[in-house]
Amino acid sequence: MKKIILFLLVSGIGFYGCCPKEKKDVKSAAPIIAKHDLKLKSDIMTPEVLWSFGRVSEPEVSPDKSTIVYGISYYDIPQNKGNREIYTIGIDGKNLKQITQTRFSEYNATWRPDGKKIGFLSAETGTMQIWEMNPDGTDRKQISKSNDDITGFKYAPDQKKILYTKEVKVDKTAADIYPDLPKTSGRIITDLMYKHWDSWVDTYSHIFFADYDGSQFSKEVDIFQGEPFESPLKPFGGMEQINWSPDSKVIAYTCRKKTGKAYSLSTNSDIYLFELATKKVTNISEGMMGYDVAPVYSPDGKKIAWQSMERDGYESDKNRLFVIDLTTGVKTDYTKNFDQNAENHAWSDDGKSIFFTSDWHATDEIYRLDLADGKIEKLTDGIHNYTGVFPAGNKLVATQMSMSSPVELYAVDPQTKKETQITFTNKEIFNQLALATIEKRWIKTSDNKEELTWIIYPPHFDKTKKYPTLLYCEGGPQSTVSQFWSFRWNFQIMAASGYIIVAPNRRGLPGFGKEWNEEISGDYGGQNMKDYFSAIDEMVKEPYINKDKLGCVGASYGGFSVYWIAGHHNKRFKAFIAHDGMFDLKAQYLETEEMWFANWDLGGSPWDKNNKIAQRSYENSPINFVQNWDTPILVVHSELDYRIPVTQGMEAFNAAILQGIPAEFLYFPDENHWVLKPQNGILWQRTFFGWLDKWLK
Repeated sequence: MKKIILFLLVSGIGFYGCCPKEKKDVKSAAPIIAKHDLKLKSDIMTPEVLWSFGRVSEPEVSPDKSTIVYGISYYDIPQNKGNREIYTIGIDGKNLKQITQTRFSEYNATWRPDGKKIGFLSAETGTMQIWEMNPDGTDRKQISKSNDDITGFKYAPDQKKILYTKEVKVDKTAADIYPDLPKTSGRIITDLMYKHWDSWVDTYSHIFFADYDGSQFSKEVDIFQGEPFESPLKPFGGMEQINWSPDSKVIAYTCRKKTGKAYSLSTNSDIYLFELATKKVTNISEGMMGYDVAPVYSPDGKKIAWQSMERDGYESDKNRLFVIDLTTGVKTDYTKNFDQNAENHAWSDDGKSIFFTSDWHATDEIYRLDLADGKIEKLTDGIHNYTGVFPAGNKLVATQMSMSSPVELYAVDPQTKKETQITFTNKEIFNQLALATIEKRWIKTSDNKEELTWIIYPPHFDKTKKYPTLLYCEGGPQSTVSQFWSFRWNFQIMAASGYIIVAPNRRGLPGFGKEWNEEISGDYGGQNMKDYFSAIDEMVKEPYINKDKLGCVGASYGGFSVYWIAGHHNKRFKAFIAHDGMFDLKAQYLETEEMWFANWDLGGSPWDKNNKIAQRSYENSPINFVQNWDTPILVVHSELDYRIPVTQGMEAFNAAILQGIPAEFLYFPDENHWVLKPQNGILWQRTFFGWLDKWLK
């Protein structure tokens, strides 16, 4: 329900998403080979074609700025699993090489500071360890021998040490308390924050460092010394939250040093500096009450830039770009007059500028901050999203995606602003596909404001025909309907199935200023729902939209939206699909785990009868309008979704059936808030379109 979730979903699953599950059977798994010669039966995208795309992720530029190392994940439907291999390519787009080809997925590919080796993570020997190889993939050797899985790592700039993360057991289990019950599966819970999205809190991610002599490392040190804290932050933080100082003497890291109930109620993370020689820890963001994450040193080591939110408990607050001068201690908010988020920040090689990405009007572009005068300049512009930026001498390497393409690597010239595509991972597939047309349209809302809405037209669109149409409801709730590529909620495959999609950037989404973004918290059944109706009501005036064949679909907050609209739509729609949606807000308040989210967005607890905002939220719970349901509905939910528990979906399905409304319930016992396994993903697509086709065609 945060924007970062979307990146995890669309850019390929990283280590925190899939490695621990895959490594258990790696020794018996067959290699998964990219099918670059895939021949399609038609020019229309299918679920099987969607799952055949390669997923590009984790690019890193070599020390000499000539070469990029990155990973591509491919999925095998019969094996029901994926495999990730490592590639290199020149910044000029030449000399593409696949440098691993194993049955063991490789992750976290990182250039050694001297550029002579590439380090990476692999579970080839049973646990996830650090390995090294030559840049051409030869001389592959394991350099760590930890008893536990290593989840991420970074070389010290002087190459004498390595920092890395792994899970550490801190709290006692029931079996520890009662040694005569070694096989008990019970958990004794005494405080909050005992679960994260899809897993129980059994361990904490700790930062370690060790000596490195060029071939192996030793003398492991846990900088948390057994404390019940974590870095990176669960469940979505990665190695961007931990960084070395240029002189290799300090580790800067992100941490929320709270436990239990205090942790569940607060987003107040801070930036800490750990001095290796003295073990002294300094909090450089003390007194800053929201999320403070991702510290990055300037090249000379005199400054640190990081992302900061102002308010505690508000996970979707404006993401500001702060810089601290470590000599004077002065902190500067360089985005004070910039009514946008700043993300994915990186220093220029000369330390005079900071590049970052920001969402404005539903596309994510690259910006440059000039520290001398504080000026912010937009460097790119187009129908796409940039999801990361990496300085490379006089060029930038960036990851770009859109509704028409998954992530690929691009080179951007910050002087001329020219953008050049470097990788063409899925070119052979796209050459065989007819794609949907994407249109940006501004629609007047009920309160006379302008709402940016994406309209996606089917391949071979014929404006003389009438098409069934889907209203897409975005999740988040503060997550822009931008130019994202999803391997489930994919607009190209929806359009290829013969549907027009109407995707509004309703109230409560970033990229349109602070006021627009904040008009949803405490008002779930309010103006943002009217925005949905404004968009679909305007579009049905078009002669090519069949107003008698309208569907409404969405997940997470989008699923809530579907449930709410089902009780208020006044016969507009003929079919609904809700995935992982909130149905009963009173129950959801006590079932979810991140209480800061429930308190901020719902306004408070159900029992606080004097809290008018909270009571308005619970009055707008979809369960209160279920007696008005009159339209077929497909409900999708998964057992491992701890964010919005599966009982929410069961309640909605049962309510429909008990009222005689045609309904189906697609249940996954082994998925979380998403659907990540290939065969489950294809089942999801087939069920999704089977339901829509049944009622809309």
